[in-house]
Amino acid sequence: MASPVSPDRSPWRPSLTRILGYLLVGTGAAALTLVMLQLLVGRRLAQQQLIQKGSEVASNLLLGEVALERFSPKVLSQISGMLLVVGTEPEPKATLAEVRRADQRLRWQAQRLQRELCRRLGRCPAVRPALSPRRGVWVEMASPLEAVWLFSSLPSPQGWPPDPFLLSLSLGLGGLGAVLLYLTLEIQRPLLRLQEALADVGVEALPEALPSRGAPAVRQLTARFNAMLRRLEESGRERTTMLAGIAHDLRSPLTRLRLRLALAAEGPMAPVEQERAQADIRSIERITRQFLIFAGAEAGEAPVLVPLDALVAEAAAAVGDVPLELDLEPLVRRVRPIGLARAVGNLLDNALAYGQPPLRVVLRSLAAGEGTGRSAGGGGSVESGFEIQVWDCGGGIDPERWQKAMAPFQRLDQARGGEGHCGLGLAIAAKVARDHGGDLRPLAASGGVADPAVGRFAVALRGWPLPAP
Repeated sequence: MASPVSPDRSPWRPSLTRILGYLLVGTGAAALTLVMLQLLVGRRLAQQQLIQKGSEVASNLLLGEVALERFSPKVLSQISGMLLVVGTEPEPKATLAEVRRADQRLRWQAQRLQRELCRRLGRCPAVRPALSPRRGVWVEMASPLEAVWLFSSLPSPQGWPPDPFLLSLSLGLGGLGAVLLYLTLEIQRPLLRLQEALADVGVEALPEALPSRGAPAVRQLTARFNAMLRRLEESGRERTTMLAGIAHDLRSPLTRLRLRLALAAEGPMAPVEQERAQADIRSIERITRQFLIFAGAEAGEAPVLVPLDALVAEAAAAVGDVPLELDLEPLVRRVRPIGLARAVGNLLDNALAYGQPPLRVVLRSLAAGEGTGRSAGGGGSVESGFEIQVWDCGGGIDPERWQKAMAPFQRLDQARGGEGHCGLGLAIAAKVARDHGGDLRPLAASGGVADPAVGRFAVALRGWPLPAP
């Protein structure tokens, strides 16, 4: 099976339109909440403010009336800072008429304040609305000689600027609404789609890949789900191809064995026929072993720290009496030795079956800049990888046919399949490379990659050390 596909870990950059959309939603929700609060509780808050204002004005009236027994209104105004006016009318009548036409709310506030003063003082002083020197009311004081008016400012109940408490509450509710909308659109809805897609896995056909939307964590989860779908789809194709390949590749040796057994029943089998029967049996064993390897029979092999130069040399020695040159750099890495040795053997077998001797095997270290490095043991340092190159002097594989050669059960030349070849050599080597965090790639002699006198084409297996179990 292929190694899991890593999800996209690039930083999440939401679009400007999306950000502005949520800001507008939050602002609109805050404005609507402020309007509703003003309509529902604004009048009550205004009444509470007038009650507090009534207590303040009542206290000033009582203190001012006591002080007027000893001081004149002018002196009292200078001492206390209260704005006092002496006379029967604090403002001209024309101004009062203008107040009545212009500000009905001010008249309502004056009436409410007068009722509050009546309740607190036990008498009802005269209260006149005023627009100068600023918005407020004139309250008549109890004076033994002449009428004295005390000015008290009043807040505007127009709703703007709004009450700080209502403004804070509306902003909080608007922000909460925007957050809830974000949770619904960016987290809840993508998770519901993911839940529905997960429920469809294994029922009939695989569901479609989900679009990458939502919060960063949801996007990563969706990427992992899509990677799982790709692995399942690849596994299904491999399983179907493997079942078809088993029937196809075993048919020929089994037919030959059946014919030879029929001939042996009529008389003794010649030594040549016995040797050919043994070759057919070896072909069947090799085919079944390749199928088991490709199906993951050795997936549980534990990583072991081994000298790669000795491992590659041992795998190359099993090829037989073939012109072979070894160029092995001493390396010690933690790998799965059985799988890696089998991958090297498959590459050598393919080079002999489809290429031309002499062969050349190169082992070299792979710097972190040449591929995808891995942390050694999680300690933070990056350990260098390895590359195994198998060169031959054949014509090689055309780049446009490389993907077909990597596919399981695909032979580029059906007439040169060889004994027990089922088209799994490169596929198994690629699987071993992926298990080691690397890949399988073709190399050419041009550009100084290798000496053309030694080899013209190579298949390179790249990998990285595995963590300790």
